[in-house]
Amino acid sequence: MSTPFRSMFPLLVLAFATAHAAPAAAEDGSAGFMRCMDAAEGVTVDMLNCIDAEIVLQDARLNSEYRQTLAALTQGQQARLRTAQRLWVQYRDANCRFLADPEGGTLATVMSVDCRRQMTTERASELARLRPQT
Repeated sequence: MSTPFRSMFPLLVLAFATAHAAPAAAEDGSAGFMRCMDAAEGVTVDMLNCIDAEIVLQDARLNSEYRQTLAALTQGQQARLRTAQRLWVQYRDANCRFLADPEGGTLATVMSVDCRRQMTTERASELARLRPQT
């Protein structure tokens, strides 16, 4: 790979990934997340800061949706959801750690952290959909 392409490749991959993640972020993410990412202009540390801030928001949302859904279920369903949620957290963490390949450079770090943001956002939405409709 030529040197100019090698330096641009991570930005191109991230731009592609972010563009395809935009509908989910717009639907489930905070209003400021995409603005923050746009303002980061591809600067790794700034993108990581945006993603970290969104993870804090989405973790809180996940916990809220989990508690609300748990409260709406029968005891048997609650036990199954607790088991599923514990396994889901293990899967999310393992899956996103896998992306943090030390040979992948700074892009691997961004992808790993964004994996956690995306999976947490999606799970929070899924938990909300699991609640019985009243």
